[in-house]
Amino acid sequence: MKAKSIKFFSPQENLPKSESVKSKPKPAGYISATGKIVLPVAALEELGIEADTTRFKIGTDQGKRKINTVYLIPSADEANTFALVKSGRGYVIPLALILKQGGVAFDTTKYTFTATPFNYEDGVVGYELALESTEPKPAYTGKPRGRKPKAVQQAD
Repeated sequence: MKAKSIKFFSPQENLPKSESVKSKPKPAGYISATGKIVLPVAALEELGIEADTTRFKIGTDQGKRKINTVYLIPSADEANTFALVKSGRGYVIPLALILKQGGVAFDTTKYTFTATPFNYEDGVVGYELALESTEPKPAYTGKPRGRKPKAVQQAD
């Protein structure tokens, strides 16, 4: 007879999880109507970015036609990098032409993003900006599926 593998539980697994620990919202920003990535000061502080000295290499997923994610990689090199520019209550990176070529219609639709840190290479921490449109999804206008409803005869 074959021995059965049994998973045993501990009393700690049966205790309810504490609900007092709430996850903080991720740092967020938006893309302005003029094609600038806007990072509020609070988001920069939460991510630990020194706005006046940090320069970024900016990229997106290779092989994709439409930009859904923008990657900011801190770099000490001056060539091929973008600097944060002070503007109003935050900092911006002007990327109008790149976003327009990537299919981001920032002039007609409001885009927001959440910044998520990730390990790039050699201990460099990059930031992933996942773009989300605030416009509701358009209604489905395709061919109706399924059986056709039976014709209902009305009695007059």
